[in-house]
Amino acid sequence: MEYSIHTDLAIESAAVANMEVSGKISGIKTSGYRDGCVGVSHVEILNKRGEAAVGKPIGNYVTLEVPQLRECVSEAYDSTVRVLTKELKNILGLTKDKTVMVVGLGNRFVTPDALGPKVVDKLLVTRHLYGVLPEEVTQTMNSLCAVAPGVLGITGMETGEIIKGIADKIKPDIIIAIDALASRKTSRISTTFQISDTGIVPGSGIGNHRKGLTEQTLGVPVIAIGVPTVIEAAAVANDAIELLIEAVKIHAKKDSPLFGAVEAFDNDNRYDLITEVLSPEAGDLIVTPKEVDSIIDEVSKIIAESINEAVNGKTAKKLGEIL
Repeated sequence: MEYSIHTDLAIESAAVANMEVSGKISGIKTSGYRDGCVGVSHVEILNKRGEAAVGKPIGNYVTLEVPQLRECVSEAYDSTVRVLTKELKNILGLTKDKTVMVVGLGNRFVTPDALGPKVVDKLLVTRHLYGVLPEEVTQTMNSLCAVAPGVLGITGMETGEIIKGIADKIKPDIIIAIDALASRKTSRISTTFQISDTGIVPGSGIGNHRKGLTEQTLGVPVIAIGVPTVIEAAAVANDAIELLIEAVKIHAKKDSPLFGAVEAFDNDNRYDLITEVLSPEAGDLIVTPKEVDSIIDEVSKIIAESINEAVNGKTAKKLGEIL
């Protein structure tokens, strides 16, 4: 069933395009596995045909789904850090003596959009430690620096312009950009992590498109990490009706008036109808969970720990003890 619901997740874009991510889609290569409570999906968009179908640039997309994070299970936290670190190492492909610049996108004064700055606050930066710490420590680590450039409404400057200027001066070997995303499924809010090697468009999670941070615009490979923190109000309503339809189909008799009533909503026009009903009062409303403060704090810790480990491995732990 095709809907025009906004999403930043590659696996959802494929579903919205009326396709199952099963490895049989022309132009798309997929695979997946499970590691404990973490489900991992790999989607590789191979060519223009796959790009057009999914609406995402050619490249690699890795999605981690951890429903147990909602239950604040310590095992889920530890497993997510471990798997995210492994996948991040694979996509970074770092060797020794590399400089990694982390960019925390978003507005730290708006909680659902504060993921990027929160991650930057928790990182173990190392670029300034060369010449300060003993050589036996620095010779085993990579240079990690980080910046949270803010948003256009506060700085008056495009984020892409700021990052381009810093990158030209610092000359990093790779950039990791962190941003909050949007999902079309309530179940994926705060429980899903996406890594991609195609860069990112700041503000895309709330439909506020700015100049992209990509290898083409910055001259440096850009790895994007994001977590859905918001969803369209219309998508929430659509999700709820979809669940209701599934429940009625299972439990209600086919000759029941209730069965007939929900059948009327089980069609391609459902999302358009919901949007029309909500407009203009809530047609463009973006919503987030009430516990978003703790969500952002939790997932930012997970991402920061994973980046520290992926970039500097055992050295990161040693530095943590020294500092």
